[in-house]
Order: sequence, then structure tokens, then C-alpha cells
Amino acid sequence: MTDRPFHFRQLSLVFAFFCSISTAVVLHGQEAAPAPVTTATVVPAQTTQTPPAERDVSWRQLPSNVLHDQKDIWLFPVKVAHGRHWLPTAAVVGVTAGLLATDAHDAPDFRRTASFQGFNRLFNGTATGLEIALVPALFYTNGLIRKDPYEQKTALLAGEALADSLVLSSVMKGVSRRLRPSDIAPQGDFSDTFFRSHSSVFSTSFPSGHTIAAFSVATVFAQRYRNHRWVPWVAYDIAGAIGFSRVTTQAHFPADVLLGAALGYSISRFGVLRAH
Repeated sequence: MTDRPFHFRQLSLVFAFFCSISTAVVLHGQEAAPAPVTTATVVPAQTTQTPPAERDVSWRQLPSNVLHDQKDIWLFPVKVAHGRHWLPTAAVVGVTAGLLATDAHDAPDFRRTASFQGFNRLFNGTATGLEIALVPALFYTNGLIRKDPYEQKTALLAGEALADSLVLSSVMKGVSRRLRPSDIAPQGDFSDTFFRSHSSVFSTSFPSGHTIAAFSVATVFAQRYRNHRWVPWVAYDIAGAIGFSRVTTQAHFPADVLLGAALGYSISRFGVLRAH
């Protein structure tokens, strides 16, 4: 690897990616904004963080919840065909398609630069994978110690989101069979990458499994603790750093990461955390 300066195109990619994270955080802030109180009505202070009619979860309910989530996930195209959610779907598809068109030009630049060596050591695939899996487990343990049912439920919902993201990304990886950037020779063809990988499902590129998992877990915590305004920022910044590291370590193309972030957010926000 030769040391090359960080190009403007790479900087633009970083800026666009973290702008998308900030946008998600802003949307959460808008959702969390309290309703105005009129002079005729005084709303008493909330005594619990759990919103009304929230979806329930327990160890016993977890398997059936995941199965129900999967039904909703795989039937989502039917809803789009009936005219529902078409605008955000078109936006995600359009941005992903745009990144796919530029992946062949961006990936070689990240291959040649040495600007992210320290960052890559800190956010390597093994470390980030363990961190994503340990967050719900440690959070649940802490909830048991503190006898905090809300904390325990948050951890279980994060685990549910993690399971949903693993199933979805595994199926998509198995179908797309996209080569990772690291599988391609430095002077190889970065444009012909789909249906080329003969590795295991977990070693293919589209979408990024780390990113979809990171954003699914981050969204659960950002939504459940949105009244603490710093939580969404921290959750999405960490998830964004993990997603970006998948590009700098040559594990994924930018399009893989963008789609993974959108899917992870959607799984948790509109599936796992859906009110009944």
C-alpha cells in the first residue's frame, strides 16, 4: 500500500455519509419534541419512559417477534407496489444506485491511501462485530443488576433487531454474491463484482452486515432514549464510524454501507419498535 493524500472525492463521501447520520438524528429529535401545551390544558409530567401501546417483548416472545418481523420485511415490496412508502424507498434505491455507479472509482482510492491505518486498527471487523453483539448483552445484564425492566426490554429489542438484520443481510448476500473490494487485485476490475463471489455468505459484500447490524441496534437505543438528546448522537455516530470503517478497511463498497445503514434503521424504526 502506498501513502497517498486523502482525495476530495473521498472527503465528499465521508461528508455525505455523516450528513445522512445527522439527518436521522434530527428526525429523531423532531419525533421526540413535546407537543405544545395550551393554556386550557396542563399535561402532567411523564413518570415512565415507555410510550403507550408499545410493542411488548420478552425471552419467550422473542422468537415469534422475529418471525413476525421477517414476514413484514419480506412483504414490504407488496406495500410499495400498492403505493405505500414509495418516496423513501425510491430515495434509498436512487442513492444506492448512484453509489453503485461510482463504487468502481472510489474503492481503488481507498485501496491506495494509507490515511486510515490507525482508524482501521481501531475499527477492524472482528472488534466492531464483537462490540455490536456485546452492547445488548451488557445492557441487559446491567438492567438485571439494577432491576430496571425498561433497560432489560431495550436490550431485548436490540437483540431482536440484531437477529432481524442478520437474517435479511444473509439472504441478500447469498443472492447478490458481490465480491469484496479486498477480493479484487489492485489493478483488477472493480466494476464487475456481482454474482462473482464463491466465498461463504458472510464473506460477500452486498449489503454490509456490520453496518446493518450497527444501525439496527443504534436505532433501538436512539428511539428508546430519545428524551436524552445526546443518546441519538452517540448511537448514530458510533454506527456511522463502524459503517465507514467497512469502506476504509476494503471490506465493502460505499453502496453496501449506505444500503446497510438504511436497512438497519428501517428494521428497527418501522419493524421492531412499531407500536401495536
